[in-house]
Amino acid sequence: MYESFYGLQERPFDLSPNPRFLCFTPQHREALAHLEYGLAGRPGVTVLVGEAGTGKTTLVRKALQASSSESTIVHLSNPTLTRAEFFEYLAAGFGFTAEAGRSKIQFLRELEAALDNPLAPRLALIVDEAQSVPYELLEEIRLLTNSESSIGRSIAVVLVGQPELGRRLDEARLRQLKQRVVLRCELTPLSLKDTAAYIAARVKTAGGEAVRLFSRDAVVQIHQHSNGIPRVISVICDNALVNGFAADQKPVGAATVMDVCRSLSLPSSAAKPTPVPVAVRAAETLPVESRAPMFSGVFGRRRFSFF
Repeated sequence: MYESFYGLQERPFDLSPNPRFLCFTPQHREALAHLEYGLAGRPGVTVLVGEAGTGKTTLVRKALQASSSESTIVHLSNPTLTRAEFFEYLAAGFGFTAEAGRSKIQFLRELEAALDNPLAPRLALIVDEAQSVPYELLEEIRLLTNSESSIGRSIAVVLVGQPELGRRLDEARLRQLKQRVVLRCELTPLSLKDTAAYIAARVKTAGGEAVRLFSRDAVVQIHQHSNGIPRVISVICDNALVNGFAADQKPVGAATVMDVCRSLSLPSSAAKPTPVPVAVRAAETLPVESRAPMFSGVFGRRRFSFF
């Protein structure tokens, strides 16, 4: 709709978890390294927690893309299953027989055989939305990590969820599962600088230049109203570009962003004002052509400059 108007080849702020648009902050890079290491056959449980919309699912998809062909990974994205459904899903994902999906005893026999075979692929289980997993399934997952072959192979387990997952693991009834956690990381909301870098990187991936799409004040407003949550940043940006296109506005200004946030029920009172650094306030008194970039540096492997 607005792509050609802003010089874009595609929409930069779609909500689908496309790894092409993954933007690496230091914490995202660390989380991805944890996921890849855990999926490579690391014994024990890897835990990734973060608020909704911080990019967990996109990181999981990126890790799956990078996974070795020597691994068979089951990604469970809807964990509200019964015990029987859980084993049926696992058996199908690991390539076990249909009988293994109906009988836990047969499932365990085939699991032991797969782990004992050095030529068989490594087995891994990723549980998304793990904060919603019933207690009985969390216990089954813990028991799966007990399965270890004579050659030291076991199932790699990754639990991905919202902060409630971390609080559940602190409960006394899950202390045995928590003891199995060998890697743990957390995704937190983006800072103002990382919000600007997130916007710049996604726009560049879509073939455009962020400085032609959003003013500096607009970026500050986007950060304040989104509270640094990447998914909300994308929603605000996409709607702001639609409104800017309708108003023939380049770049999109702070007033347009604020109109969008009001329509999305994201009032400015929901976010704390972000103080503008002294250097930025001083730069505002300079002619535009002599100002230093507001945000400049390397984000992932992309260099960006945001005025």
